[in-house]
Amino acid sequence: MLSIASGFRRFIAVAEVLAGIGLILPVLTGVLPWLTPLAAVGLMIVLAGAVIFHIRRKEYPNILFKLVLLAMTAFVAYGRFVVVPL
Repeated sequence: MLSIASGFRRFIAVAEVLAGIGLILPVLTGVLPWLTPLAAVGLMIVLAGAVIFHIRRKEYPNILFKLVLLAMTAFVAYGRFVVVPL
């Protein structure tokens, strides 16, 4: 079974939290709103890695959940880069 080192697991957790903050905070405060789509792209990269990890471990409910989050993040990135750029 695949496992992740504890330091790398902490890094992923911090990256996800910062990406979540980066999705919301710039638009709410009006400070550097162009960071929102970049945070979305960064979170997409982390989620794509999570999908691959869960596929290898055959954790199907987790795969579905991560794919839904990935689709929602892609929607935000597309919306902020193309539809309504900030």
